[in-house]
Amino acid sequence: YQASLVCMMAGADFIKTSTGKESVNATLPVSLAMMRAIREYEQGTDGFRVGYKPAGGISTAKDACSYLALVKEELGDTWLNNDMFRFGASSLLNDCERQLYHNAFGEYAADYYMPSA
Repeated sequence: YQASLVCMMAGADFIKTSTGKESVNATLPVSLAMMRAIREYEQGTDGFRVGYKPAGGISTAKDACSYLALVKEELGDTWLNNDMFRFGASSLLNDCERQLYHNAFGEYAADYYMPSA
């Protein structure tokens, strides 16, 4: 929370959880603290908005939905766009493709049809 405030006071227009290369990366509790800091900063600066990027450890569409729901609940719909919210999750795309295929065809594609992560 305090590190988020320091970054925003130093002029950051986007903050993220980590580099994605750490042993512990994005988590929902840390994201909640960061989002509350973003909201407080916006209120204390007469509307200066800072974007948010959870990075690392988000590898399933189900995980991504949890972060989307958290953003919606804590920061509101105006953060649900690529100017204010982005995922730092290179392995997420493969699972999103798998889920879309399953939704369209009622089954998961064989591994050899899906791009490798």
